[in-house]
Amino acid sequence: MYSSLDIPVSKITTRYIACFMALLVTCLTANSLAGGKVDPDKIVEKADLIRFPTEAFQVTVKITTTQDDNAPDIRLYQVLVKGNDKSIIKTLKPAVDAGQILLMREKSLWAFMPNVSQPIRLPLAQKLTGQVANGDLAKARFAGDYDAELLSTETIDETEYYLLELNAKHRGVTYHRVHYWVNTKNYRPYKAQFYSLSKRLLKTTEYTGYRDMDGKTRPTQLIMTDALREGERSVLEYSSMVQRSLPDKLFTKDYLKKLN
Repeated sequence: MYSSLDIPVSKITTRYIACFMALLVTCLTANSLAGGKVDPDKIVEKADLIRFPTEAFQVTVKITTTQDDNAPDIRLYQVLVKGNDKSIIKTLKPAVDAGQILLMREKSLWAFMPNVSQPIRLPLAQKLTGQVANGDLAKARFAGDYDAELLSTETIDETEYYLLELNAKHRGVTYHRVHYWVNTKNYRPYKAQFYSLSKRLLKTTEYTGYRDMDGKTRPTQLIMTDALREGERSVLEYSSMVQRSLPDKLFTKDYLKKLN
């Protein structure tokens, strides 16, 4: 044992340097944020552009949900998106649900069922299947609907990420609060945690399977894990993404009533 006066100078120097470096990193991060060098909203916008095209597009989404020892539940959807306020989700499989359509326009979501004359209004937060809410497909972009705050940067597996907190600007969104990890170099989304109004963690989403889709490297697989029920998760696989012309009349209740 050393007394307080017997500690070697080398140990004092090492501890001093470690403390100084930690303080320096903290100060540099604080100065960067205070100086406005990092715009959290711009980070969210750039991450959105990684995930989806700016122009109208069509994509196929396969959702596989696993729960305990049950057989996987597999569903297939065709999704049409125009901007951040218009989308259509058409169920392709299973056959028993084929033909069901969800229409989102601005903050309203409507369900069109075969052989039902009137559409049914639904909330974005309602579950579509497994861990996937209606809004996860109908309104998946974050920019514009959330105020972003940069909490810190984190290094995970030798890669640095921005950790942002997103707070809903209005009630017409799927989640009230989101923690969002975005790569500091290329703005690729890495992970998101979704919270309820009472700040309870609902689920975690990992953005994986990055490959070329519609001319850009995008995450083609999203893994959603339930935070409340262990072992329950849904895997979303995106494919056949293509930009196409989608007239506004397509995103109206009257037009979809005719289709049904």
